[in-house]
Amino acid sequence: MSYKSDIEIAREANKKPIQEIGDKLGIPTEHLLPYGHDKAKVSQEYINSVQGNENGKLVLVTAINPTPAGEGKTTTTVGLGDGLNRIGKKAMICIREASLGPNFGMKGGAAGGGYAQVVPMEEMNLHFTGDFHAITSAHSLLSAMLDNHIYWGNEQEIDVRRVQWRRVVDMNDRALRQITASLGGVSNGFPREAGFDITVASEVMAILCLASNLKDLEKRLGDMIVAYRRDRSPVFCRDIKAEGAMTVLLKDAMQPNLVQTLENNPAFVHGGPFANIAHGCNSVIATTTALKISDYVVTEAGFGADLGAEKFMNIKCRKAGLAPSAVVLVATVRAMKMNGGVAKADLGQENVDAVTAGCPNLGRHIENIKSFGVPVVVAINHFVTDTDAEVQAVKDYVAGHGTEAVVSQHWEFGSKGSENLANKVVEIVEGGTANFAPIYPDDMSLFDKVETIAKRIYRADEVLADKKIRDQLKLWEEQGYGNLPVCMAKTQYSFSTDPSLRGAPTGHSVPVREVRLSAGAGFVVVVCGEIMTMPGLPRTPAAETIHLNDGGQIEGLF
Repeated sequence: MSYKSDIEIAREANKKPIQEIGDKLGIPTEHLLPYGHDKAKVSQEYINSVQGNENGKLVLVTAINPTPAGEGKTTTTVGLGDGLNRIGKKAMICIREASLGPNFGMKGGAAGGGYAQVVPMEEMNLHFTGDFHAITSAHSLLSAMLDNHIYWGNEQEIDVRRVQWRRVVDMNDRALRQITASLGGVSNGFPREAGFDITVASEVMAILCLASNLKDLEKRLGDMIVAYRRDRSPVFCRDIKAEGAMTVLLKDAMQPNLVQTLENNPAFVHGGPFANIAHGCNSVIATTTALKISDYVVTEAGFGADLGAEKFMNIKCRKAGLAPSAVVLVATVRAMKMNGGVAKADLGQENVDAVTAGCPNLGRHIENIKSFGVPVVVAINHFVTDTDAEVQAVKDYVAGHGTEAVVSQHWEFGSKGSENLANKVVEIVEGGTANFAPIYPDDMSLFDKVETIAKRIYRADEVLADKKIRDQLKLWEEQGYGNLPVCMAKTQYSFSTDPSLRGAPTGHSVPVREVRLSAGAGFVVVVCGEIMTMPGLPRTPAAETIHLNDGGQIEGLF
């Protein structure tokens, strides 16, 4: 049986004018700023007007550690949102925007798949409403003003060897990771080493996604550390006087983007911080607004629960005063088999033993999520090759961990296929058993926070950090940053820092390579192992097959 591609399904969508989608939420037309017929930004004035409303219930969708077999976290998020609307709940979906780099590389888009998608798929995966361009421009403005400040006399006495602020571009371009800037003579400034990250790794992106309003945004931008002086004192963005103009560039980007699912249900798609080195969730302003105008909000966090859910709980929820009522943990039979040692080429063959052997990865995520005081249900994202015996093996394993696994067929059947999952989520939420709390307090020392995550979430024996790193953390505590949460930057493929170590490893160590202070975003980044903030393209990038067909339609996006 042949199935339509995601883009073919998206193209056949019976989209409604975005004003009708706004009507479902009670958003007046004058507060929708349309970008074409099928997407709009929601005005800050309207967002301000609903702050007195009672909050709806927040449901987080997370997953096991990603494998090449695919898990379908966004697809499940969309499918669950549609399923909740199908059973009569007023539900909204909140997901991240897609980055151009991975789209043209190998990861593909970020709008769901099959019959559980957010549309317009092509625009969402390309330029959308220009938010990422605005972030790139604001970041670049600060880069230019910083080098300009040094050129015109360096009043702040910046040590050019200690400029922290790198440049960004929203493309996977390994050639830009490390560069030399300002070559070509006196008129071009003072030569120094520099480099580029991908836009989603910018602290400006993290700030946009954690700021509660424009005033908060401007303050956080001003708080960013851009360089150090010879005496090691920090130079802030506000010292360069860039935060006001940066806020002007980000004014529209701060407003959430309203779009719709294939079933015409409302979705906010807004922001997209890198899930390795930032917190990997959509914007606080989108999530908090959605909670004010709907009864259920389904959102997702990047990568597996050891990264995404941990940061969602310890950073986003802590900073925004949010508390999830339930967590949906996405797993696939295929991924369990890969964790159980089966090669990707052999995933189509039934192998119950391999499924069972791969389940400890799932079991550990269940335990970790429960440690935050939130009930969890496992969603088995169904593939047509899954056999009844394999599915039952997952269900039996999950039952042994005191929770339930529900098969969801949203990819194939849309909300009809996710109805059972939606009913189970409602049952859990209305049961009211959630008692959410982050796993460490604000006043714990920074290094103890790192150890808490490494030992409780990753099940590591120890954290390896040399004196220089420990001294740096102590210095930041003395400077008043000790109450910040920590943002762990590590591989998404394993609980450990070794991407090849699947399953549920124990007895490993977490080596800390460096620590970075994101003073504006409000967290300390702890880099463990090798983490790329500028990805490269694969040998055969997806861009090679993306083109316009004779009808002027885009082909090759997936």
